[in-house]
Amino acid sequence: MSSLSGVRIIEFCEIAAGPYCGMLLADMGADVIKVERASGDAMRTWPPVNDGYSENFASINRGKRSVVLDLKSPEGVANARRLILSADAVIENFRPGVMKRNGLDYQSLSAEKPGLIYCSISAFGQSGPRTSEGGFDLTMQAMSGVMSITGEPGSAPVKCGVPLCDFVSGLYGAMGVVSALVQKNNTGQGQHIDVSMLGATLGVAALQTSEFFGTGKAPKKLGSAHPRNAPYQAFKAKDDYFGMAAGNNSLWHHVCDVVGRPDLKEVERFSSPTLRAANQVELKDLLEQIFATQPVSHWLAAFAEKGVPCSPINSFADALQDKQVEHMGWVQPITLPNGIETKTFGPVLRINDECQTIPSGPPALGEHTEAVLASLTDEPVKM
Repeated sequence: MSSLSGVRIIEFCEIAAGPYCGMLLADMGADVIKVERASGDAMRTWPPVNDGYSENFASINRGKRSVVLDLKSPEGVANARRLILSADAVIENFRPGVMKRNGLDYQSLSAEKPGLIYCSISAFGQSGPRTSEGGFDLTMQAMSGVMSITGEPGSAPVKCGVPLCDFVSGLYGAMGVVSALVQKNNTGQGQHIDVSMLGATLGVAALQTSEFFGTGKAPKKLGSAHPRNAPYQAFKAKDDYFGMAAGNNSLWHHVCDVVGRPDLKEVERFSSPTLRAANQVELKDLLEQIFATQPVSHWLAAFAEKGVPCSPINSFADALQDKQVEHMGWVQPITLPNGIETKTFGPVLRINDECQTIPSGPPALGEHTEAVLASLTDEPVKM
């Protein structure tokens, strides 16, 4: 049995952070009911669109049921309230105050259902001087400092290619909901979880924030390099780039042997990770002169033989076809509501050495409205 089997969650979310949170909980067996407006979650229009259905939307909305409600109408709000009161938890990612205007906020509903778990995901949190401000992944990467350390030294600001802020916020939200479910089982009491995208992003920037606290200086851009370790970055070989990380002295000594420079083991300025990091520009130039004599394939084989972590710079096409990805069973088939078969990256966790399969494909807009509302035991509201 899935770990969250029997748990009902109502999702009032669009685009990425909230829907990703909901999908993680659906992957663990929760019954996630996604409430959408008549035009649907805006991500339904994002390409690639396969015969009218967005594969972007499918990638973070699998395993859910879709109910269409008009939250600008009394009937829609009343049915939303019924749904919430039938559930164990709510996820919402509107700007603070939107749910309260409809009487669908935690304070209003927990008075009637003390065990309700309510997770609010927003740009800056439910209180404070920025609470009314909106935000997207780009602006959160800029605000949090992530863009200040991304890219090559002296380059224009660059965002992380993966929507980091959206997805780490969804992860924090899912962790918060699961933790609250454990407390509810022990005490019967629900709670309001406040997930700030800004806070979540700063939370996973622990190495950078601790560097600032410890030195009083803001971290700087280093490209692919590491502030406290070297060699630990992308290097140019004869034909292309590859990544290599010699994260301790033992691995550094193997690097010296592979490149035919055992004398470097005795060089004082390269004698520890900290010293190598302080002199990593010189070290990179020295190593790349040697790497330029052979193609990437040569260096990957040579470092792998010595146990030095290394990798080609994969495209996503390369990464998704890697033998380890295949072994873990992460790429799984999925059926879109229009009947088209495609693929998705499925649940990451293996449990008891078993791959977790996706519960179902993504829903068509409003596919479950009638059935879900009919299943509620309180007085129905005419649509």
